[in-house]
Amino acid sequence: MPTLTIMPGGKKLEVTEGMSILEALLGTGENFTHKCEGNAQCGSCHIFVHEGRKGLSKMQRLENERLDSIVGVGSKSRLACQTRFGTENATIELLGFASGL
Repeated sequence: MPTLTIMPGGKKLEVTEGMSILEALLGTGENFTHKCEGNAQCGSCHIFVHEGRKGLSKMQRLENERLDSIVGVGSKSRLACQTRFGTENATIELLGFASGL
């Protein structure tokens, strides 16, 4: 079972293959502010993937277009709502989310 490490803080979560990063984060019981309910329309779930990018789903056109409209996007940027786990571990950095992690 893959593990998600959340930075800052280093909290680790066990995740299921096929689950989105947003679903994993919401499953922690923390209150994550995300505006479009996972439809890649707002960009509020923008994250940086520091490790394990190759083990995540490939970026689709809708996610790429949304990221093009966000300030501060880099080569490690993804939308948590559109990024799904494979079988590998991943380390992410929360950016736009308001949370207690």
